[in-house]
Amino acid sequence: MKFNKDEVCILIPTLNEGPTIGNVVREFKAQGYNNILVIDGKSTDNTVKIAREAAATVRTQSGTGKGNAIIEAFEVIDQSYILMLDGDGTYSAKDAEKMLSPLFIGFDQVIGDRLINAEEGSFSRLNLFGNHMLNLLFKVAHSRDLHDILSGYRAFTKLAVQQMHLKERGFEIETEISVEAVRNGQRIMVVPIKYLRRPGGTGTKLSPFHDGVKIVSTIYRLARMNNPMFYFGMMGLFTSLLGILTGIYVVLQWFRNIEHIPLTILTVLLIVVGIEIFMFGLISDMLLVFHREIVRELQLLQPPRQQK
Repeated sequence: MKFNKDEVCILIPTLNEGPTIGNVVREFKAQGYNNILVIDGKSTDNTVKIAREAAATVRTQSGTGKGNAIIEAFEVIDQSYILMLDGDGTYSAKDAEKMLSPLFIGFDQVIGDRLINAEEGSFSRLNLFGNHMLNLLFKVAHSRDLHDILSGYRAFTKLAVQQMHLKERGFEIETEISVEAVRNGQRIMVVPIKYLRRPGGTGTKLSPFHDGVKIVSTIYRLARMNNPMFYFGMMGLFTSLLGILTGIYVVLQWFRNIEHIPLTILTVLLIVVGIEIFMFGLISDMLLVFHREIVRELQLLQPPRQQK
């Protein structure tokens, strides 16, 4: 599908990507994309110099973290369409048209699925397993299967970006973008892309354990507004199970003629509180469904939006 490439901004957040950023920018220039914005996180190598030499517009972010860079960049981009990718050379400019084309036929966001067609050696077994588990958790928590919520290769309309209220400052930003897209009812397409091995001399800045825990926490925390039944249900289930376990201990001790009155009271309180939290989640879920129905009815009353 042919489209006006001058309407597209190529957004590349970077931090010490000197070995790869030049080639990344030149590949997109060769594809006919002239609006290339590199948002740099105060690199200590020659990333900024190389990006400018390759004819990219370079801005230095005021804060720190990938999420902060993306949030700042979204505020200054004027083009109607945005294609975002990492500057580490793992994504191909040849997939750009595949990523952008759905936006011109009415989709709000496109996610590049790395997991289907990843180059051998681009993922460790641990990282690949972790990605699948996080995608499964997201599917359960937010009732939507987006295949690859951690993909850094994404395309958006400017309107879709304006609908999202992003706050995450680190590597959790892709997760938050996915949650916001689902929460706002955006039309999302997932397309398979080629995911390449990192060039020699470069390494991932993501810590599988530390950042993985933060991403899990983000998926669960953001479910509070998107799927309260899951958020409060898990909390209530955990509390009730804790009460049941203490209850089993109390009963076993009672058979041995040992009474634990305070622990018995705690057991009852834990089970009751757990059930109440679960019921609160059920009520919240009903209110959310009612809210979404009202929003949908209001949207039907509005005139169709005009796509530039």
